Amino acid sequence: MIKFITKIEDPLLDYVKDDPVRPELSKEFRVTQNRFVSYLIEDKVNAIVCISLHDFVPKSVEDIDIISESPDTAVFYTIWSYQSGSGISLLRSTVEKIKHDMPSIKRFITLSPKTEMARRFHLKNGAYILRENDHTVNYEYFIS
Repeated sequence: MIKFITKIEDPLLDYVKDDPVRPELSKEFRVTQNRFVSYLIEDKVNAIVCISLHDFVPKSVEDIDIISESPDTAVFYTIWSYQSGSGISLLRSTVEKIKHDMPSIKRFITLSPKTEMARRFHLKNGAYILRENDHTVNYEYFIS
């Protein structure tokens, strides 16, 4: 089951303390305007992804703080899993839910760290490198 968290009061938001990619980002940062967290839950939380909605492709975490009035791009800026294979399952399910719930969103981009683990994960799962930035890489997933 996929669950979107948009409120700071949700106890599931406590799991962001485990974020290995961007642990410095507060709970409040993750659930403000145009930002939310998606969870894959079966018997327990299996994976988590943080999403920001924009009308541009961010190059840095600071860019995520820019509010877009008419977003058309979902940006996955951190993802982690507690069970092997759950990360890509969550990513795909989250894309489907966004497409269904938010038809104005047409692009699915990452703001990933420049690591070999991120590169392998995204390229193996169908993304391509859109742009390399100073400290991040944007991967794009083609979703029809």
